[in-house]
Amino acid sequence: MKTLLTFNAGSSTVKIGLFALHAGGPVRLARGVIDFRHEPLTLRVSEGEQRIEVALDARPDADLSGILSETVAVLGRHFDLGEVAAVGHRVVHGGDHFAGPARLDRESIAAIEALTVLAPLHQPQSLRLIRAIGSVLPDLPQGASFDTAFHRTNDALVRRFAIPRALHDRGIKRYGFHGLSYKYIAGELARLAPEKAGGKVVVAHLGSGASLCGLDNGISRDTSMGFSTLDGIPMATRCGALDPGVVLHLLGQEGLALRAMEDLLYHKSGLLGVSGISADSRDLLESDAPEAREAIDLFALRIAGEIARLAATLGGLDAVVFTAGVGENQPKLRANVCGRLGWLGLDLNPIANAANAVLISTPESRMAAFVIPTDEEQVIAEETVSLLGSAGK
Repeated sequence: MKTLLTFNAGSSTVKIGLFALHAGGPVRLARGVIDFRHEPLTLRVSEGEQRIEVALDARPDADLSGILSETVAVLGRHFDLGEVAAVGHRVVHGGDHFAGPARLDRESIAAIEALTVLAPLHQPQSLRLIRAIGSVLPDLPQGASFDTAFHRTNDALVRRFAIPRALHDRGIKRYGFHGLSYKYIAGELARLAPEKAGGKVVVAHLGSGASLCGLDNGISRDTSMGFSTLDGIPMATRCGALDPGVVLHLLGQEGLALRAMEDLLYHKSGLLGVSGISADSRDLLESDAPEAREAIDLFALRIAGEIARLAATLGGLDAVVFTAGVGENQPKLRANVCGRLGWLGLDLNPIANAANAVLISTPESRMAAFVIPTDEEQVIAEETVSLLGSAGK
């Protein structure tokens, strides 16, 4: 049986997928994750109800070949990797160069590296993985799936900032992210509720990183993240949309250095910054501290406001979808958001919401609300197969 490996590189973790290649498409066999925030590094793999946890001897460094070599060896003890046909990667930024998945060769890797200036936290990790796989498994073809590609259907007006045209022409524009997640949700909604999927839908991808996307008949028309993954709604530790005057003030009047500013906006703001307690919304929802409540209320307020803004782009709203770790598993937050959308005709079913049901709105609601788990690795696998040929090849 031929198989496929996928790597989903974040700023501090790498998610791994193992898929069997069938005529009907890739089918997941197992999922794994390596968290680079803690040492020793640990590879956690799940296959159905089975859980595997292995401490790795390799240490994180500039070259991930040692970690990848050990990871492949561990996977090989539990799964047949002799028939791996290809490897697929998530790459955060495709800029205007990549409008869809790409087979990785010297030219495409150079183009990805040239975009590092647009995604300095995420792009280098993807490149390290791509090169490490090329070293550990040199004969395997590799493909890249881009988070930005799904939003290339946004209108040129939506993508433009009100800055001098010369800067726009140099690439300072709205790109959008979490595209693999939105592509998966668009497909799942079409399967679960085709009558809604054909209309105007806002998807809220709420995780440690968070954004929203407005879909019209499954096509991205607008999204909350813009030039960077800082934009849009507040996140676990990222600020979301911020008056540029604040940045100018902190750099000028407060004398903050550029790296300190980057650290503040990416790692010390968001839920963590507002609450002063935790970046984890679960901790904040359980806390009695007024700062925790304020952080959650601000998060919900901005999400609801962004849903309304995206509805303006779409010219209406037929459904809202909650997805990703927070969106899929936190009924209290969903209730907070939906309670702010009653004026749009959203009526939440509290029993269905508490149970994390797929449909959480009432029959009387003028728009539907759904909870749909996302699966970025599935999209990577499917796009890699589309690049490299069917399982039979």
